[in-house]
Amino acid sequence: MPIANSELIINPDGSIYHLNLKPHQLAQTVITVGDPERVAEVSKHFNVIELKVSKREFHTHTGVYKNKRISVISTGIGTDNIDIVLNELDALINVDFTTREIKKELQSLDIVRIGTSGSVQSDIAVDSFLLSQRGIGFDSLFHWYENDGGDLAFAKAITQQIPRSKDHSAPYVIHCDAQLAKKFQTVEMQNGNTITNTGFYGPQSRQLRLTPSEKNLNTQIANFNFEGHKITNLEMETAGIYAMASLLGHRAVSLNAILANRATGEFSTKPKELVEKLIKFTLDSLVAS
Repeated sequence: MPIANSELIINPDGSIYHLNLKPHQLAQTVITVGDPERVAEVSKHFNVIELKVSKREFHTHTGVYKNKRISVISTGIGTDNIDIVLNELDALINVDFTTREIKKELQSLDIVRIGTSGSVQSDIAVDSFLLSQRGIGFDSLFHWYENDGGDLAFAKAITQQIPRSKDHSAPYVIHCDAQLAKKFQTVEMQNGNTITNTGFYGPQSRQLRLTPSEKNLNTQIANFNFEGHKITNLEMETAGIYAMASLLGHRAVSLNAILANRATGEFSTKPKELVEKLIKFTLDSLVAS
């Protein structure tokens, strides 16, 4: 049954509504970054850049790095944008734009987030790398889709150990793709469990002029322990990426450059250099045998 025009919006040139991409312009391996300016910081390493497309905060470069075709796309900040990006990436490979019908044989993307984050544990050093084994959603994106509940035991422990207002959505927990994660498991990369929240200030207990409603949130997060697993860091996209990828049948992993340590109050003195190092590490890991 064809998908209605109001549900799948295709631009007059045949590209999908927000991303402005056509199906053949997307590679099977996709790197996501939050900052549109970081797209070029990734693609400058490509041997060949096939195309550059931009619309709003969604900028995409597709090219080749050491014989591997890769697309890098900016999502902007937050899981609301992740909802747009992941749905439209999936539509590009799994919906026939001519008939507007879902294809009988579905394809899977490899999605790798290169992002920045702040640790909540004092022993996770600024200027280190962290792979998110779990994305812990304090946003509500996952709950807007029919789902299997994710890692219910871990989510229950979160609820019990980190009590929050009843006005906040119930946490969900989704794992990274274990096979894809193996590509990045080196001595340079530590493992962790990452909370994704809906904002940078109050939702992460930062205080400027406004007082956060959950004043002890970071202490509770740092003290959490479930079967030996701790929460390591905070950011704004990982759980949404893991949720949408798992629901749609794609493989996803989130790699974090730790710029801040919330426990010690430190912030990196060389954030640009650290992100550049993570970009090169990611690209080389993707093409390694």
